[in-house]
Amino acid sequence: MTDETREKERRDFDRRTFIGAVAAVGAGAVLASCKKSYPPVTFVDVAPDGPVLKAGLVGCGNRGTGAVLNILKAGPNVKIVALADVLKDHMDTCRANLAKKAQVQVDDDHCFIGFDAYKKVLEADVDLVLLATPPHFRPQQFEATIDAKKHCFMEKPCAVDAPGVRSILATGQKATAYNLCVVAGTLWRHDRPHRETYNRVSNGAIGQILAARSRYNVGQLWYTPRQKGWSDMESMIRDWVNWCWLSGDHIVEQCVHNIDTVLWFTGMHPANAVGGGGRAQRVTGDQYDHFNVEFAYPNGGVNDTMCRQIDGCANEVSDLVLGTEGSTNCKDTIFDLSGKVVWQYQEQGQAPGKTKFNPYVQEQVDFVNAIRTNQLVNETEHVAYSTLTAILGRESAYTGKKILWDEMMDSNERLGPTEYAMGPVDIKAVVPVPGNASNIGKHARTA
Repeated sequence: MTDETREKERRDFDRRTFIGAVAAVGAGAVLASCKKSYPPVTFVDVAPDGPVLKAGLVGCGNRGTGAVLNILKAGPNVKIVALADVLKDHMDTCRANLAKKAQVQVDDDHCFIGFDAYKKVLEADVDLVLLATPPHFRPQQFEATIDAKKHCFMEKPCAVDAPGVRSILATGQKATAYNLCVVAGTLWRHDRPHRETYNRVSNGAIGQILAARSRYNVGQLWYTPRQKGWSDMESMIRDWVNWCWLSGDHIVEQCVHNIDTVLWFTGMHPANAVGGGGRAQRVTGDQYDHFNVEFAYPNGGVNDTMCRQIDGCANEVSDLVLGTEGSTNCKDTIFDLSGKVVWQYQEQGQAPGKTKFNPYVQEQVDFVNAIRTNQLVNETEHVAYSTLTAILGRESAYTGKKILWDEMMDSNERLGPTEYAMGPVDIKAVVPVPGNASNIGKHARTA
């Protein structure tokens, strides 16, 4: 296909295809309207008071500790009563941070270590659970949490493979049946500038949506070289963001934020993906450090997605959605067709585009508010479809092939071991080679 043909397809992208797909993914808004009235978006600054909500944390690393500190700011009478992790030093650091930053002490007999520690948290008389372990463990722990009739906050992404996504979707349906709240860590859906921008786009501010562009280009992420005395499992968990079976690779673990934003604004998932990528400077694990993926929609429209974790390169974290009457960065600004700013988010006392409300705290405010007011909020489908889209992009890059959405959804390839213990793991640091089926991640997969 020539560049001229591709550009014509983008210009001719018919928004009506998006409308037909909205119901298929459970989206709540139809974006085809061209009216220019913008109903107000309401926000809750602080969750209301009520009986004590007892929370448990599973995964005491930096993000888990951050989530606990965030929920303690969400509203009154929220208490952290149980912690779980597989690494004692992570637990100790989390407890020290809670004591220093929130004056919170968690009893020794409610601090659990081991791969089954999450089960002990669920038995500790908690009302809600925050899941912040490496994403590989999310489907199993989410299912156990909902089966125990606990409200759940789960960090993004929700899985690293298609079987995990299917499990998440099934568990999400049970959460609805049990009237349980589920909030996911795709935090831009809880960011005030993003939400106000979405409100306007969903009510026709840029006309019919034509295409999208996403970038998550940053420097090298942290890594932890193996130390003497560590088993295979311990060294992988301490370096989890660099192992595909634990993180899903960075297109899944990090770029899922951009992918989720585009899914949110367009209201649909892609039909297929063709991608590329590779490994230039990464020093541990088995992942790529750059991806370029074109997600294609049924009638030829595309989302051009790029993500990179390499030092010394141009950095950019952004989204752009193009419409027949303008465009938006999805974050805080809407432009006309000439590129002129026609609207920008403005909060009283803040610079244009800025907010004083931390989205990490806002997502916990929304979570606690939903529980306290008995308003069912279930974001399972959002994060599941965004995660699967990212997995689709990863697999297209790993293989060098066009992969269909339905093929990915039906895939039975599972990443990682099936038994968990601090010992040997039969997974080697073999980087996928596009076009060479024998090298495409087979070391990390089970069928």
